[in-house]
Amino acid sequence: MSLQLYNYRVREKQAFVPVHEGFVGMYVCGPTVYGHAHIGHAKAYITFDVLHRYLEHLGYRVRYVQNITDVGHLSDDADEGVDKIAQQARRERHQPMEIVEAYTRSYFEDMDRLNVRRPDISPRASGHVPEQIELAEALIEKGIAYESNGSVFFSVASWPAYGKLSGRKLEDQEEGARLEVNPDKRDPRDFAVWRAAAPEHLMQWRSPWGPGYPGWHAECTVMARKYLGLPFDIHGGGLENIFPHNESEVAQCEAAYGAEFARYWVLNNMVTVNGTKMGKSLGNFTTIKDALERHEPTTIRFFILSGHYRSSTDFSNSALDGAAKGYERLIGTVRTVRERLAKAQGEPESEVRDDAGLMAAIEEHRARFLAAMDDDLNTPQALAVLFDLNKMVNTLLNSGQPVGRAALAAIDAAYRTPGGDILGLIPDELPQAGAALDSALMSILIDMRAQARQNKDWAVADMVRRRLAEIGVSIEDRPEGTVWRVDR
Repeated sequence: MSLQLYNYRVREKQAFVPVHEGFVGMYVCGPTVYGHAHIGHAKAYITFDVLHRYLEHLGYRVRYVQNITDVGHLSDDADEGVDKIAQQARRERHQPMEIVEAYTRSYFEDMDRLNVRRPDISPRASGHVPEQIELAEALIEKGIAYESNGSVFFSVASWPAYGKLSGRKLEDQEEGARLEVNPDKRDPRDFAVWRAAAPEHLMQWRSPWGPGYPGWHAECTVMARKYLGLPFDIHGGGLENIFPHNESEVAQCEAAYGAEFARYWVLNNMVTVNGTKMGKSLGNFTTIKDALERHEPTTIRFFILSGHYRSSTDFSNSALDGAAKGYERLIGTVRTVRERLAKAQGEPESEVRDDAGLMAAIEEHRARFLAAMDDDLNTPQALAVLFDLNKMVNTLLNSGQPVGRAALAAIDAAYRTPGGDILGLIPDELPQAGAALDSALMSILIDMRAQARQNKDWAVADMVRRRLAEIGVSIEDRPEGTVWRVDR
């Protein structure tokens, strides 16, 4: 089966066929850098990191563009309110660009720790103002936009196709339920392509209509077109932004340039807290930095990938604690395989009883993993395949039959590729066990139990095993020594 992606443009899964053979252009709406990134951002950018990795695994050359919004995103996430960065600058008593620089660095620090590979291009909205002015001029020339008191508004009524991505009809798009309608607009549904700036506004540029700054929706339209051309293959982002942001991107592009914008719209669902969307404006968010104070980066990544990207993900520390146990169960087996492989170096090679059968089983797991990924990035199913592999490997390692270097290397490769490369969960250098199950403490407990057994103090030895079992840790006495793992 070829890669199938759920395309929100048509509301169904479609076989992925790129515009240009062997090349994929992907644009993902990046963060608005007015605060530290939260777990909702982690879900979005881990999702598209996995898509990026998988497309490369399939042999495509990918140009991944993810913008930095540093101007123009207003506080109501639509077309009214105040600029979020300017607002934060007043709160912190800094220049807006100080806010931008600080939180852009913070964002990339968080992504690096989560093993999210950086985009090929990270354009800033403030660096593409000339292109946004040109977009506004083109829309005015075609009669789809108009100038009013120094601002330029897209006329929704002049573009009957508006709403085709989100599925919202024109009559359902009335604005003003929460905010006072802008009197400069001919129609309350119209949105700003360019916005007039008050004299005290620190982020403003010269334009044919006077000093101002770009509209949020215009930024993504021009940056995607500039770096990927039209049409490009994949537009990614959060499902909550399908209206008005993504809808307005499409309308501006097709109205101004007469060309299709993006072929596939791949949108991730939100992170929730007790069923309510996590967000800065709602005050219920947990920053990635705060989460990393308590949890390993791989735990957060594993937690995100344990759910499908199109399903909502309910966040809690207890859910992350559960993810830590699951991940340690997976990585503990990988650790054992690599330890045994290291010991096997330089020793005479031995054969597995059914070497051909083992290789066939590994290949069967690999095929199932790739089939799950082909099915709209079904990472929960892909992880289930890795746990099935874990079960098979543990059975083999505990069977007492010799396992040679070639077999151990094949097992290790099965974890590294595709799972390690695509999901970004199994690094070449394995982390120590999680904070709750620190490997150094486990070594002390195992040594104490070994000493008790040597002294024939069976009560203490049994007590150590029993108490560990009560917290979900199993220990096994093998010929090469005692090993431990986390059970579900």
